[in-house]
This record gives sequence, C-alpha cells and structure tokens, in this order.
Amino acid sequence: MGTLYYGDSQTPIGIEDRTLSHLKVALITKLRRGESFTLSWQHPDDQPRGRSTIWLHPAIPLRFVFDEPERPELNTKWINDLMRSANSTGGVQLTPEELDTSPIATSPDQPVAVGADVQEIAKPSP
Repeated sequence: MGTLYYGDSQTPIGIEDRTLSHLKVALITKLRRGESFTLSWQHPDDQPRGRSTIWLHPAIPLRFVFDEPERPELNTKWINDLMRSANSTGGVQLTPEELDTSPIATSPDQPVAVGADVQEIAKPSP
C-alpha cells in the first residue's frame, strides 16, 4: 500500500502501489503544466463509509511514497483515462484498472514499445 501526502495534511492517503504509480504520472503531468483540478476517491473498506475530494494545485506540496521498491509496468490507457478525467468537471476519479487483453497487431519489422515516456503519455489526444 502506497501513501500520498498532500500539503501539510497530517492524514496520509493510502493508495495501492500500482494505482499510485499510474496516478503519479497523470498528476505530475497536469501539475507540471500549471493546471489545477480535483482528485476524488471512495474510502476503503477499513475506513468510515464515504468519499473524499482534494483540490490539487501546483503550489501545494505533494509526496508519493511506495512500499514496493520496483516501479510497475505502466498501462498507458489507464494513465490517459486518469488524465482525461482531470479535464472533466468531476476531476480525477480513481477507478479500477481496465486491462486490455486484446492481441497487439504489429508487423514483423515494427518494434514493440516496452515502456512509455511521460511526454508520450501526456500528449493530448486529437
């Protein structure tokens, strides 16, 4: 379980490491552009029922702490979904990852991307 520290809040936000890794890329990309937005999530089962929302702004300190030392392979679609939701009036909504299980069509001479650069992920869709 990873932890997100926001501002001077004494209450850390617990988020599963894989989810936090994807969220980090989306949030940092938006904040680096000087954009402000909200982040919302439902409380986990071990907390009182409900949901929370925070306002993210480039001037407010943000720290990501991961339990796992290795960074997971990132799902570009999930990051794009998170970034797209940041542009909505509801802000970023933490949703479960949807895995694309369809085969990847490539030609024999076309390289397959193993990882993605943040700049490539962050490009706005046409």
